[in-house]
Amino acid sequence: MIENQIFERVDYTVNSLLRTEYENCKFMNCNFYSGDLSHITFRECHFENCDFSLAKFKNTALSDIHFKGCKLLGVSFEECNQFLLSLDFEDCLLKLAVFNKLKLKKTRFKNCNLQETDFTETDLSASKFDNCDFQRAIFHRTMLEKADFRTSFHYSIDPENNRIKKAMFSRMGVVGLLDKYGIVIE
Repeated sequence: MIENQIFERVDYTVNSLLRTEYENCKFMNCNFYSGDLSHITFRECHFENCDFSLAKFKNTALSDIHFKGCKLLGVSFEECNQFLLSLDFEDCLLKLAVFNKLKLKKTRFKNCNLQETDFTETDLSASKFDNCDFQRAIFHRTMLEKADFRTSFHYSIDPENNRIKKAMFSRMGVVGLLDKYGIVIE
C-alpha cells in the first residue's frame, strides 16, 4: 500500500503505475493516456490536470476520488468496482465517457464537458451539475430525482423515459425536457 504520497509530472504511458492500493495520494500533471489501471485501488486520492483519455478501469476501486482539470475522454467508468464508488469532478473533460448502470448518488460535476457521455440506467439521484455541457449526452432510464441541472445546458432528457421527480431545472433549461416532441418554442 502506498499512502500520503505526491506524484508530479509522471508519464505512466512509459512506466506503468504499480498495481497496489493508493490511499490519500495526490497525482498532479500525470499522463495515464490509454493506460491500464485495472485492479488498482484508489482511496481518498486527488487527481489534478491528469490525462486519463481512453484509460482502462476494469475492476478499479475508486473511493472518495476528486478529479480536477482532468481529461477523461472516452473513459468507461462502468467497468469500475462499484463497491464504495464515490467520485467528484471539477473542470473536467468527460466527453464520450460511459457511466452505465452505476450508482452515483450525490455526485458533483462542476464546470465539466459531458458531451456525448452515456448515463444509461445510472443512478444520479441528488447529484449536482454546476455549469456542465450535456450536448448529445445520453439519458435513458436514468434516475435523476432531486438532481440539480439549474446552471447546466444543452441537455435533452425525456421525462417519460427517465425519473426526474423533484429534479431542478432553470426556466430556459426546461426546453431540454421537450426535445422529443419537436415543438418550436419562441
